[in-house]
Amino acid sequence: MNNLQSETTAPNRVRLDKWLWAARFFKTRSLAVAAIDSGKVHVNGERAKPAKEVRLGMQVTVRSHLERTVVVRGLSDVRRGAPEAALLYEETPESVAQREQAAEQRRLAPQRESGEGRPTKRDRRQIRRFVESGD
Repeated sequence: MNNLQSETTAPNRVRLDKWLWAARFFKTRSLAVAAIDSGKVHVNGERAKPAKEVRLGMQVTVRSHLERTVVVRGLSDVRRGAPEAALLYEETPESVAQREQAAEQRRLAPQRESGEGRPTKRDRRQIRRFVESGD
């Protein structure tokens, strides 16, 4: 079997860590394994192991800085471009709504006003100049 045939045929079975990497949820497989081991990835509502086989129609929940719930629509163990990776899954409507709500809350969150919190480097220099000039 030549290389072209092996690349064009979709695999029947793919490990969860490989699929998450190929679908571009994580930058490296080791980051995917770490997330799975720490309980941030659930398959069909249950914790999974990195070697769990992903099948079409499974529901995968990934929690990184936000939670995304997706349904597996394609299998791949090869990482490709983002447009191709997006074809491997379909995000649930509830997950999309939750993400949009979180984005709206971040947009409406109060921003740091000048003078609040820890002084910036520029503020510290001005304070030091003021204190030194008072002697």
